[in-house]
Amino acid sequence: MKRVSLAAAVAITACFAAQSAGAQTLKTVKDRGLLSCGVSQGLPGFSAPDDKGNWTGLDVDLCRAVAAAIFDDPSKVKFVPLSAKDRFTALQSGEIDVLSRNTTWTVSRDTSLGVNFAGVSYYDGQGFLVKKALKVNSALELNSASICVQTGTTNEQNVADYFKGNNMKYEVIAFANADEAIKAYESGRCDVFTSDVSQLYAQRLKVTTPADHVVLPEVISKEPLGPLVRHGDDQWFDIVKWTLFALVNAEELGVTQSNVGEMAKSDKPELKRVFGSDGNLGEQLGLTKDWVARIVKATGNYGESFERNVGTGSKLEIARGLNKLWNKGGIMYAPPIR
Repeated sequence: MKRVSLAAAVAITACFAAQSAGAQTLKTVKDRGLLSCGVSQGLPGFSAPDDKGNWTGLDVDLCRAVAAAIFDDPSKVKFVPLSAKDRFTALQSGEIDVLSRNTTWTVSRDTSLGVNFAGVSYYDGQGFLVKKALKVNSALELNSASICVQTGTTNEQNVADYFKGNNMKYEVIAFANADEAIKAYESGRCDVFTSDVSQLYAQRLKVTTPADHVVLPEVISKEPLGPLVRHGDDQWFDIVKWTLFALVNAEELGVTQSNVGEMAKSDKPELKRVFGSDGNLGEQLGLTKDWVARIVKATGNYGESFERNVGTGSKLEIARGLNKLWNKGGIMYAPPIR
């Protein structure tokens, strides 16, 4: 029995030591005074800089929300633009603290890259962009088409699966980044540009005459997009995960950027927990009691961020679709804050 107890004690000690060694990211971020956030090299609606270098987008808002939760200042973020090929290496190496770059959650990425997906911030799927002049109404009419695609993404395999599954021939022309791919498509080097549907709407804004191009109706894959953190730091994983969940829960509870101050005074039990007047949920994360209020003041709730960046009130004009809340006809859902 003594041997068993000693072995158990050693295992428990090792476990706590590993947790202590891993829980360093929050301290590193605080000591640095900035959150380092990996984003795209310029994808309108998700992460793109303006001519003055100011970043906006759905993915950008997630990073600003994390910074607000930590510093009570959403501007304390350094945005690091990354290609699809380099994004995982930057996270693994510690160059960035979180990757918020329209990245698809898959089992291979979740198990082989040393990363954790913190949730789904956008439910997407792969589609096809074609010139209206081709008079193509369905992806099933693309037999023998040449297809522009970005390397380092799930898109190449999805195209292979779709075309082989429908007994169609195709030619892939791969490019290092999405901008090169859309330029090649517009110049006629290929018949079709394929990517996540959200990215098709974003990239279509970059062609000379967007109205001359159409996104076909077929969605050929599941592409749940979300932020990632490194393995080994559960506290940091929880912070990023619950920041995303806070944005979604805030929308469900009717907490907005304009009414958060008044809502924080509510006597409703659920709102008291959310705003920290009842319990210590924020402290359990390593944050403050008012962490949710900080987040919503900075970026608004999930619905506000969606509408502003990619929704019908934005240049992309994407319908909310699957990204509606679960109780509004969609599948966007977050665990409760309690």
